[in-house]
Amino acid sequence: MDIDTVDDLNVLLRGELSAIATYKQATQRVLARHGQDPRFQDLAQILHDHEQAASQLVDLIQNLGGTAVHDTGTWGTWANTVMGAASLLGDKAALRALKEGEEAGVKDYRAAVRDHWTPELTELCTSIMSREEDHVRRLDRLIHAA
Repeated sequence: MDIDTVDDLNVLLRGELSAIATYKQATQRVLARHGQDPRFQDLAQILHDHEQAASQLVDLIQNLGGTAVHDTGTWGTWANTVMGAASLLGDKAALRALKEGEEAGVKDYRAAVRDHWTPELTELCTSIMSREEDHVRRLDRLIHAA
């Protein structure tokens, strides 16, 4: 087992777990305020994407012989604080906070990919990063629509 690789993957997993918690909070807020407004259906899909990414990372960590983290760490605390504050300021601020989280995730994936990683590992992380880049574009559209 490559401990550095498992550590890097656990950092990414913490980010995904934070995103899951944040999007759950955001979707609950949107449902309460806007019901089933189709403009916000993208949030549910983005949440699903993060759940899928977390599952893939857990499987990968375990296949490498490592132990997957189950908490968000300080990143989750920060994300919840930012999202809570943004929620008080309205939909656009909350969407901007989600977008900033996605942009941070893209940077984390870009920084984590290593030259010594297997092609499969690099491909998985690149695929997840690509989805997060798509999330940024979706959130931009939601910000402009809100």
